[in-house]
Amino acid sequence: MLRSLCAGLRNSTFRSLRGSMYIYDNQEWPNFRWDEHELAKPLFEIAFLMGSILGKMNSLNFAFQKEVVLESMTDEIVNSSMIEGVQLNYQEARSSVARKFDISSVPQTKSSRYVDGIVEMMMDARCNYDAELTLERLCGWQAAFFPGAFNGRYRIKTGALRDDKLGPMQVVSSAHGRYKVHFQAPDAERLPSLMNEFLKWIARSSGNPLIRAALAHLWFVIIHPFEDGNGRVARAITELMLARADKSPFRFYSISRQIAKNKKEYYLMLERAGRGDLDITAWLLWFLKTLGESLQESLKLIDKTVIKALAWQKYNSVALDDNQKKIVNMLLDGFEGKLTSGKWAKICKCSQDTATRAINYLLKNNILVRLGDGRSTHYVLKIMNDEKENSTEEK
Repeated sequence: MLRSLCAGLRNSTFRSLRGSMYIYDNQEWPNFRWDEHELAKPLFEIAFLMGSILGKMNSLNFAFQKEVVLESMTDEIVNSSMIEGVQLNYQEARSSVARKFDISSVPQTKSSRYVDGIVEMMMDARCNYDAELTLERLCGWQAAFFPGAFNGRYRIKTGALRDDKLGPMQVVSSAHGRYKVHFQAPDAERLPSLMNEFLKWIARSSGNPLIRAALAHLWFVIIHPFEDGNGRVARAITELMLARADKSPFRFYSISRQIAKNKKEYYLMLERAGRGDLDITAWLLWFLKTLGESLQESLKLIDKTVIKALAWQKYNSVALDDNQKKIVNMLLDGFEGKLTSGKWAKICKCSQDTATRAINYLLKNNILVRLGDGRSTHYVLKIMNDEKENSTEEK
């Protein structure tokens, strides 16, 4: 796995690859170029998917729209950190996001100041997308990832550009005790000029907004201005640029979730772009493909949310106790395995008889249906079972 090398490991033992030109050494830097003809088809497909998403979202009431936004933002926060090998508690992140959006229906989990800080950073990127992107703002985002100024046992310089006192900033991987340098960032003395150039470009509003989002991501990673956290800040910048593209802080998809699924390919594409010439068509095609895949995943989430909305429209006329509501929500969200009376009793911490009575009440009111016989007996939501049977008949 590629990663930013910790300060304690950066030294002359790593083989420098400056003999092969990096993209920022090109005399025409940063005049990036790409083949617009090759990008036309993926851009059209993404526009179609975005239109489909907006159409489906308009069929939901505001409460369910906020739920989709909640899921997509939580996914973005958790997966962006996971790409770098940092595991955030999903429920903590979800609860923190829910509080920010004032979604009271989400069961609350106490979140750490660390998680709250990352959520606030992402909220700033998405919700304040029209605000000027400054170096001070980026430094604040980077500092949110290292509140104690440490990454593991190594001290990290936070809230400021790197200084390279311990050697050049390199992106490396290791295997069998041997390190391979995949990329070496520009020297620290060039950072003020490079960042000024980058931020001036961000401030301009010309060109296709999706291409600008992909370019901003790559450009920032190439500069690698911080001692650590560059990948996560790059993805936060991408969030800001995509929010500008949508002209809304409320987005219904998570590109980091899709990147996390293709992490090796992501790092490989960044490495190739960083070593190539200024033609970044390959990187843009990969980014747009990944964005399209994230939109397709979002459509699945929205379909599930639509089913949930329709379900509760029906269930609201039935008197349900807290445990019944809890189990119904678990089934709507995707219950792992098969629901049995024994599992109900365990989840709700009640007797087998109580669980059986609760299940029979839901069967009587056409909320659950019984499947299987004997020891294979289990229960599913009628609305989801009907949906599955209808899909089977259509095929």
